[in-house]
Amino acid sequence: MLKPQLHQSPSAFPTLVPLSKPSSQGNGEIAILPIQSSHALQKSPRSAQVGVVSSKITAVASPSSIEKSLSVKVVVTVKPSTGGFFSELGIIGGLDKIIDLMGKTLLLELVSAELDPKTGQEKGTIKGYAHKTALNEEEAKYECKFEVKEEFGEVGAILVENEHHKEMYLKDIVLDGFTDGPLSIACNSWVHSKYDDPQKRVFFTNKCYLPTETPSGLRRLREEELTILRGNGQGERESFERIYDYDVYNDLGNPDSDADKKRPVLGGKELPYPRRCRTGRPRSKNDPQSESRSGSIYVPRDEQFSMIKNLTFSAKTVYSVVHALVPSLETAIIDSDLGFPYFTAIDELFNEGVNLPPLQKQGFLKDAFPRLVKTVTDASQDVLRFETPETMNRDRFFWFSDEEFARQTLAGINPYAIQLVTEWPLRSELDPRIYGPPESAITVEIIEREIKGFMTFNEAIKQKKLFMLDYHDLFLPYVNKVRQLKGTTLYGSRTLFFLTPDETLKPLAIELTRPPTDDGKPQWKQVFTPFCHSTSMWLWRLAKAHVLAHDSGHHQLVSHWLRTHCATEPYIIAANRQLSEMHPIYKLLHPHFRYTMEINALARGYLINGDGIIESTFSPGKYSMELSAVAYDKQWQFDLQGLPNDLISRGLAVEDPTAPHGLKLAIEDYPFANDGLLLWDTIKEWVTNYVNHYYPNSSRIASDKELQSWWTEIRTVGHGDKKDSPGWPDLKTPSDLIHIITTMVWVASGHHAAVNFGQYTYAGYFPNRPTIARTKMPVEDPTEEELKRFWDKPEGTLLTCFPSQIQATKVMAILDVLSNHSPDEEYLGQNPEPAWKEEPVIKAAFERFSGRLKELEGIIDARNADQRFKNRSGAGIVPYELLKPFSEPGVTGMGVPYSISI
Repeated sequence: MLKPQLHQSPSAFPTLVPLSKPSSQGNGEIAILPIQSSHALQKSPRSAQVGVVSSKITAVASPSSIEKSLSVKVVVTVKPSTGGFFSELGIIGGLDKIIDLMGKTLLLELVSAELDPKTGQEKGTIKGYAHKTALNEEEAKYECKFEVKEEFGEVGAILVENEHHKEMYLKDIVLDGFTDGPLSIACNSWVHSKYDDPQKRVFFTNKCYLPTETPSGLRRLREEELTILRGNGQGERESFERIYDYDVYNDLGNPDSDADKKRPVLGGKELPYPRRCRTGRPRSKNDPQSESRSGSIYVPRDEQFSMIKNLTFSAKTVYSVVHALVPSLETAIIDSDLGFPYFTAIDELFNEGVNLPPLQKQGFLKDAFPRLVKTVTDASQDVLRFETPETMNRDRFFWFSDEEFARQTLAGINPYAIQLVTEWPLRSELDPRIYGPPESAITVEIIEREIKGFMTFNEAIKQKKLFMLDYHDLFLPYVNKVRQLKGTTLYGSRTLFFLTPDETLKPLAIELTRPPTDDGKPQWKQVFTPFCHSTSMWLWRLAKAHVLAHDSGHHQLVSHWLRTHCATEPYIIAANRQLSEMHPIYKLLHPHFRYTMEINALARGYLINGDGIIESTFSPGKYSMELSAVAYDKQWQFDLQGLPNDLISRGLAVEDPTAPHGLKLAIEDYPFANDGLLLWDTIKEWVTNYVNHYYPNSSRIASDKELQSWWTEIRTVGHGDKKDSPGWPDLKTPSDLIHIITTMVWVASGHHAAVNFGQYTYAGYFPNRPTIARTKMPVEDPTEEELKRFWDKPEGTLLTCFPSQIQATKVMAILDVLSNHSPDEEYLGQNPEPAWKEEPVIKAAFERFSGRLKELEGIIDARNADQRFKNRSGAGIVPYELLKPFSEPGVTGMGVPYSISI
């Protein structure tokens, strides 16, 4: 490749003038210099030409000198869209004819990385039209030839104009003919039609540049591209656009359809919340604070799912759950309040299934859910038959035991809730004038009775042996509100555990609390323990069902949605607004942001919206997202999102330089923490090598305006409601940046994998994790009838408390989808970004990262086979594999993708 000296002095900045649209013939505004090329000798109606940027710049050819030039062949690879881009254009089978009629396909312009050393201005671009040369079902090739003169210098970017009326997905552009080999530019992006937007797309080469090191000929393009991505904050966004902007969560309700479907705005002083992507839809007619809802929700075009993901499940499958499967279930199960009459009826979901009514499109659901919907051979009906979860396959009665109930706090899908008991007595921080006496009803005597034979209460506290699930203060303010909803109830709860000598947790007590009611009833609270007497044992099982409903709600709304999906979206928006695609930190973060904005928009449309899946099937119903905002306000801090700080904050670890990972765990056999810390250290090592390469000292951090603007915007806009809260690290040193990036990468990969991909395994058999409790405890202000039903048939009382048939089947179907790995999933360490291959130091660091992840597979397998670790191995126990880095497609209960992609 021709590589003259680059002009990078700050004094060499060009005059910033927009690139004029190139003209094939030339006019008063653009000077054109025809050049000879082999392409000009072909039948193509146009030849490659050189166009300069402005009428103030004149391209001059010296007749007295013969300039050296290279013949460069450019090949553009285009992938088909979901609906069949090529067929939409009508060019399958008759492409040559269509091409002849159209006369042009893609306009390409080569941009020099250098300024003209004589004028200090941008050099003229070299342009030409690329035409189809090959086509199959997988991709199309478009080719063009350029004569690149020596004085043009190094190619720094390519401008692309799509001459079609439809958008195109560009995979890559390869320029072949340079002396040092082909130049490959990774695109992986949609290019809009010029008829939608005349603005050309720019694709920079794969090299990374800090802002101050940007080649002089690319500085204006770098700045203009960021300006385009930010937009102007006006108008409703179009589907083809790539604009990243912020808004509050004001689109969850639908007050125009029903006043009861109005939901509060999340974001602002009353309910602080992270920001989501702005769509610009009109305001609701009945509630000016709300945005109106439509069938499709805008996300920037390149954030949308790939063709493979769309065709396999993901968006279309979730949509199908809501718009096809749920209505079919509601038709099949007429009574929405109908529960399961006995446990064998629950088993029938896996053995016989639910008969679905005839569908308008025969086989539609079967195609969407090949794992779930089976076609009955001797009937016209389809059957929704669920796969048996791995937990139930190994032990049909796994959900029934207290040991498994406790084990799942350490190795289940919500390992973020368990915390050390550090103060006694337990007390609420809520206002006692509103919520009643703050003291817990769990006493020393109750605990000592349960741990008798192990140690005294004082010894247990001193030796850090008591742990707790605390859903008291978070849920209690919503108890009276939720109890006004049909078909559900709620408590505040505390559940205590004791750490036994074999490192397993023993459940000790569950406290359920109801605050004073509006009709004058005083606070009610009661403690339940695992007594052997039948009455106490059934009350204990009912209390566990309530706690599990609380844990399910906390898992879905806080550990999962808030801390991964929701908190990450502002990072993505800020990165695209403030970090150029050329920036090394953008390149580092980019794979960790894949599909997240699309799945979040999908969630706002169908899962967390008013009357959506979450509200209709989880505690606390219509107040679910409001509770998520309260948790953000009271609990979320950036510095606590990294795994080591999270463990320390919950009392599950203390710093210890002599211990592995620098932490001593309070529970040594804590599968999530043990595997997670291995993964955390591996990620941190990779990020450290990467950051130190580009930022060897603090001065480069301070002088990087894009990086500083990115971090400032995250804190003051994306998470602006908490900008004055503690927990935000400074960004002054390479160490600061390493901590920030490692935290973001961990949340998008390890944290999300740990709380997402085991959902069907652990909650597919819903008695193990009921998502909602429909009835109160039979001993809370009981009527004679309630007590009699409980005494006569306690199993029936428990089944009535569990989710209804329609609630259970809806949740099981959606969890199956959300636990699924797409065939195009990208796992940590598998596919390096093209830019990482360009830099030998980064390429070597990535290879070490990838190799270390492969080693983790073997370490985790060995731990699961070690019978000393009773929280991850033993008779009937599902091994802990959620943080194994790699997975096959499907519901596997393992695999750590780069990003929050489902």
